[in-house]
Amino acid sequence: MHIHLIEDDGKLRGELVKLLEREGYRCTFEEEFEDTARRALAAGADLILLDVNLPGEDGYGVCREIRRHSDVPVLVVTSRSTELDELMSMQLGADDFIVKPYHPQILLAHIAAVLKRAGKPDADRAQYKGVTLHAAQGRAAYAGRETELTKNEQKILSYLLRHAGRIVSRDELMQALWQSDVFVDDNTLTVNVNRLRRKLEEIGAADFITTKRGQGYQI
Repeated sequence: MHIHLIEDDGKLRGELVKLLEREGYRCTFEEEFEDTARRALAAGADLILLDVNLPGEDGYGVCREIRRHSDVPVLVVTSRSTELDELMSMQLGADDFIVKPYHPQILLAHIAAVLKRAGKPDADRAQYKGVTLHAAQGRAAYAGRETELTKNEQKILSYLLRHAGRIVSRDELMQALWQSDVFVDDNTLTVNVNRLRRKLEEIGAADFITTKRGQGYQI
């Protein structure tokens, strides 16, 4: 699932990205706040997390503009806590409302609930360049064909998908596997990546994972 962040606080935005990516979401975000609604819609996200206190633009106006053009779920996040603010958010088409400061797990619960109501409950599904990982089923799909993955292969693919477009070091991947109490050394990682590559090739996704010599892997 892809979440687009409209949050002007750089520190908080970074914390949100880490939190959401750790939970398996793919994140994009705004750093400039002009023509925000159009750029947010162009991101093609499954949910937009919108802070209504923005520099240069009225967040409520951004919400209104998003809703004029799309039914993408919008979760308003704000330090404004009056009933009027909540009412205005809902009247402008927001799907939910949460007040800062919030507990991270409460935010995640709101996100899951909004996605479920919007008919997008498959938060364990990640996709990039036509390859889809269905984590709950332990399988990958491409062009109508599917393959079963082991737990290690699934975790490797999931991590690469969450960091699509950038080089992921071998140390990062080994750390990701270690966090799940799976014993893995350098040779084990190589074996698992090669097996994952072969399985993807068998369903038509050849060269999906590329090796960057001395740096790691990239999709």
